[in-house]
Amino acid sequence: MDALVKKAVLPTEINTGCGPDIERPSEEEARAAVRTLLAWAGDDPDREGVRDTPQRVIKAYREFFSGYDDDPVEALSRTFEEVGGYDDVVMLRDIDFNSHCEHHMVPFIGRAHIAYLPTDKVVGISKLARVVEIFARRLQTQETMTSQIVQTIEKALEPRGAAVMLEAVHQCMSLRGVNKRNVATITTQFTGEFKTDPNLQARFMQLIRAPSGGL
Repeated sequence: MDALVKKAVLPTEINTGCGPDIERPSEEEARAAVRTLLAWAGDDPDREGVRDTPQRVIKAYREFFSGYDDDPVEALSRTFEEVGGYDDVVMLRDIDFNSHCEHHMVPFIGRAHIAYLPTDKVVGISKLARVVEIFARRLQTQETMTSQIVQTIEKALEPRGAAVMLEAVHQCMSLRGVNKRNVATITTQFTGEFKTDPNLQARFMQLIRAPSGGL
């Protein structure tokens, strides 16, 4: 699989909270918008096969973009201090995610790998996967999503360092435009000791590629 490698730029401050505070259209308005798109595509919105499509689409969108209703920092709010002196890397790899490109509103599908160096607290591992899910269920760019995940870990856990890698195939590249399939885009972001220590970065990459051992 071909790969495009990008390093996400971490802004001074990034919004890691809930989605924008906007007034959402009613369900009736949303259904009417889908009917308009069906007609613009060249189909008859009253045709039997697509008559119920507007309702199905808004139901699907409610699921696809549920991340706007959730706070990723809150997902990491419950931490544990009894770690028996553990101070080495905590890592989750191969977290599957599905998101949608904010430019064309088509999916990009991939995996996330997350690591952090705890200070005096750790978080339940499922909560890190939950953070990925929250950000994935918003309109995204992969670079922004990478930075948002890192920034959330920094804000909630105050670790000695954090590392994130996302690998994804973008359907806006596979199905339209240049029509190149199976090209993976890779984004990385490092903070703290991960940013300053090349050996830690190398170890992070090695852990990502290490065999699972049948787990």
